[in-house]
Amino acid sequence: MDSIKPKIVFIDIDGTLVDDDGSIPLSAQQACKQARKNGHLLYLCTGRSKAEIYDSIWEIGFDGLIGAGGGYVEYGSDVLYHKKVTAEDVRHMVDFFNEHGIDFYLESNSALYASTHLQAHLERRIYGDVDNEPAAREKKETKPHPFIAGLTYGEADLYKEDVNKVCFLESPIVPFERIKQEFEGKFEVIQCTVPVFGEGSGELMIPGIHKAIAIADLLEHLGMSREDTIAIGDGMNDAEMLEFCAVGIAMGNAKPGLKEIADDITYSVEEDGLYHSFVKHGLIEAME
Repeated sequence: MDSIKPKIVFIDIDGTLVDDDGSIPLSAQQACKQARKNGHLLYLCTGRSKAEIYDSIWEIGFDGLIGAGGGYVEYGSDVLYHKKVTAEDVRHMVDFFNEHGIDFYLESNSALYASTHLQAHLERRIYGDVDNEPAAREKKETKPHPFIAGLTYGEADLYKEDVNKVCFLESPIVPFERIKQEFEGKFEVIQCTVPVFGEGSGELMIPGIHKAIAIADLLEHLGMSREDTIAIGDGMNDAEMLEFCAVGIAMGNAKPGLKEIADDITYSVEEDGLYHSFVKHGLIEAME
């Protein structure tokens, strides 16, 4: 592989590296490790904040992180930048969601802070009716989802100072468009890329932030060329990233809109899509 010019690869997490249960296919783990051995740089490029990058992900080995949908950039042990929501806007969000009974969590680099009823809502969506269904209870006990375990519950004061963005779950009462309207001009309100959160779920992002801007800033800082970039993702928050990078790859489980703009479409997470894309684009050789 020595003759191949090193690439810098930007990898989404949910629906790309990790499946719906929070597991990383062995093929993806091996592909990432081998690609780095072959001299390529691998960056996580995700809507998740740093507190959501669990040890099981870091242990695979990555050269850095673009987190919070582009609001936080880290290379090695250095931070390029970290853009935070203002105190006034955090207060507005928390008050609005609490007033309308919408379950949400604040993403910061130190922790993910859950609203009062979020845990019960998440458990219903991920496991089922844990109070009345034995199968749901068993799933909760035998296969606890890392996301639920990773949240911080019971914080009385949610007016936090180091908020990157906010995610909210689908509400049966308040439609997505109403939430979007409430924060018009203040936040970029986008549909959430985690299917289990519901069609009407979403994320509130600081305007002017997305993955491609962060990638461009990182490339400039590293002195690397856009020609050497590959991006792989599955959600519409990956659109700018796939369009910006020299090669944009959509997962087989990607949103139809992302597949339309991708240079290539690989298999789904369950079908070892990341591994197959790495082989096809010359980052690694096929494994026995």
